[in-house]
Amino acid sequence: MEGLLRLLSGPWTTYLLYILQRDGPQRFLALKRAIPGISARLLTDRLRRLEEAGLVWRRVEPTRPPRVTYGLTDKGLELRAALTALEAVAIRWQAQETGGKDQ
Repeated sequence: MEGLLRLLSGPWTTYLLYILQRDGPQRFLALKRAIPGISARLLTDRLRRLEEAGLVWRRVEPTRPPRVTYGLTDKGLELRAALTALEAVAIRWQAQETGGKDQ
């Protein structure tokens, strides 16, 4: 458990996994646009760490320039229930903060 929590606690890591789970495989620039404020360097680092951990796959198409796509592996998809639960909590908290009713 400690290793997983350490991996997920890095800046933007959980949100990156959430985006890939929600939207499916994405190219680098699409991920960068989906995560406001993340630098290209940090996004690259997070993707590499997640790839090394076996949660994200990386596919390079031999085009000019190369097209690189990222997606969740089967191991990464195992986090779907946890990410969906976090999304539900975030929606509920946001509704409470804006005066909405608890769902």
